[in-house]
Amino acid sequence: MFRGSASYIANHRGTIAVYHIPGELLAWEGFPGLMDDIALTWLLGMKIVLVAGCRHQIDLRLEEDEEGEDRGYSGKVMMSSIRVTDEDTLRVVKEEAGFVRFEIERRLAKSLRMHGGLVKGSESLVGNVVSGNFYSAQPFGVIDGIDYCWTGFPRKVEVERIRQVHETSDIVLLTSLGVSPSGEIFNVNSEFLAASVAGAVSASKIVYFNVHGTLFQNKNTNKPVQNLRVSDAKNLLAHYNMKIHPKGFALVDLDGNSPQQQVLRTPGSMETLIKVGYSMVALEKGVKRAHILAPENGALVQELYTRDGCGTLISRDIYEGIRRADVNDVSGIYDLIDPLVRAGTLVPRPKSTLEKEITGYYVYTRDGLIVATGQLKRFEGGFAEIGCLVVNKDYRKGGRGDAMLGYLERLSLQCGARKVFVLSTQTMDWFIERGFREVSVESLPPSRQAMYNKKRKSKIYMKEIDGERDLDAAELWWQNQLSS
Repeated sequence: MFRGSASYIANHRGTIAVYHIPGELLAWEGFPGLMDDIALTWLLGMKIVLVAGCRHQIDLRLEEDEEGEDRGYSGKVMMSSIRVTDEDTLRVVKEEAGFVRFEIERRLAKSLRMHGGLVKGSESLVGNVVSGNFYSAQPFGVIDGIDYCWTGFPRKVEVERIRQVHETSDIVLLTSLGVSPSGEIFNVNSEFLAASVAGAVSASKIVYFNVHGTLFQNKNTNKPVQNLRVSDAKNLLAHYNMKIHPKGFALVDLDGNSPQQQVLRTPGSMETLIKVGYSMVALEKGVKRAHILAPENGALVQELYTRDGCGTLISRDIYEGIRRADVNDVSGIYDLIDPLVRAGTLVPRPKSTLEKEITGYYVYTRDGLIVATGQLKRFEGGFAEIGCLVVNKDYRKGGRGDAMLGYLERLSLQCGARKVFVLSTQTMDWFIERGFREVSVESLPPSRQAMYNKKRKSKIYMKEIDGERDLDAAELWWQNQLSS
């Protein structure tokens, strides 16, 4: 089990993760186990920032206090996710945010003590939970004629202070109460706060826990959708006409009776889509990956440290700029590969051949210049060959070769080809480092064996892809190599 998780442990060690904990989870019977899992990720070397929400507790308190009394807009949730915070509501927010904060501190301190133990010869814990004013807030003001009073949104994240806490191996805990430079306290949307903090501290990932446990399902296969690219998430939000306002609230159109609006009226669907929206905010601020998890025992550890995972992963589109080649790219591809052809690294490919086979080529462009290319050929029996993988010598340190390889591997998987192979005479180590292993000619599909050039004696390397999570793990590895 640990052998399979070793690469994930190594890739996550030293990175920053932001976990958003909704207030509902405090009453969940699995909450102590979640704190244990968070402590375990800390023990395995991750730098943790917790953002605690308390909307659930506030709703319960206001329902008890009002007992049907009409207070106008005061305390009510407007625009799907933002509350009008008057003076009485602010008092409730302070009390419930304090309750949530201390409950998390109490539970997590126990888990840290259990996982981390005591420093030898000392009474202090290895890790501690530190909360405080790690960000400042500013008021919403008046929107569409409604005064939101003490409702606010993040103004500035104290990045250096958070880093100082992480340097002492402690965990940072934030609540939805932010203080302005003038000393005013504002009620901040915790999901938006988590996204803002994750972007400010350059977090590797942000994790949202989904209270209702609603996840996406492929309507054709009935299997869970575990991976979304930024482009996919954008299309999903556009389909349901959902946006996140720059001040942090969700804009949702619930007027009408269209199929999309009927879906949004389901609490679990609404919650999941809103979390996709806030995940997009984090990714647009520079966070590499966002995870949406159902509240299940062990879900966090399974999602972060196993190949299969158990939630929905949304990742930045590192393949932006890659597209299928057309006849207008023939000259650019020829110029890119010609030096390697003359050096004997690649077999000759005349322009006529490139033009004939152009639909199998893909190019990586930057400002109209082709900086990388690759070819994908499908064979019988679930095999695919990646060839002519070339990167412009001036762009070889930017990860474009890995991006092109990953893109072609994903295309292979989508086409039903799980066995990917390459032929090489010079770049064997590069492919071995990326999970390929040397095989014999007999391992190739019969039609490719018949075309094998025995005089050239190229070595053959093959990789079997179990699923997209395999490719996600590889992608995480080379992204970390680039940033280290």
